Amino acid sequence: MRIIVIAAALLASTLASAQQEQKPVDNRANDRRIDYIEFPATDVAKTKAFYQQAFGWKFTDYGPDYTSFEDGRLSGGFSKEGKVAQGGPLVVLYASDLAATEKKVRDAGGVIVKDAFPFPGGRRFHFSDPSGNVLAVWSEK
Repeated sequence: MRIIVIAAALLASTLASAQQEQKPVDNRANDRRIDYIEFPATDVAKTKAFYQQAFGWKFTDYGPDYTSFEDGRLSGGFSKEGKVAQGGPLVVLYASDLAATEKKVRDAGGVIVKDAFPFPGGRRFHFSDPSGNVLAVWSEK
């Protein structure tokens, strides 16, 4: 009798999961918004460790050459590439405490490529991650 109850519970769980997977995703609220950003990474594991330590991002691995991240608001990923090209759009992160975030970036192995400077609306600095991607961090203070 116990085996039948366990089997029934497993079957119900499997059916519930299958029904959830069949639901279409409604992304109308995200229409015409940036939905996902992908970065190249020369070393996916090292780059992942950097962003976990410096910014607390959460990751899901899809093999050794790809990991996706969630920063709490936006999702993206890091894909294994032979090199990282410089230039292009500048991704700017926000921090409520610029100095503390700069210290975390340094402690995690990031390189500050442009020291903190004022701009209309606040201050920011630019850094390079372990793969060579250059991002910025800004704050009102």
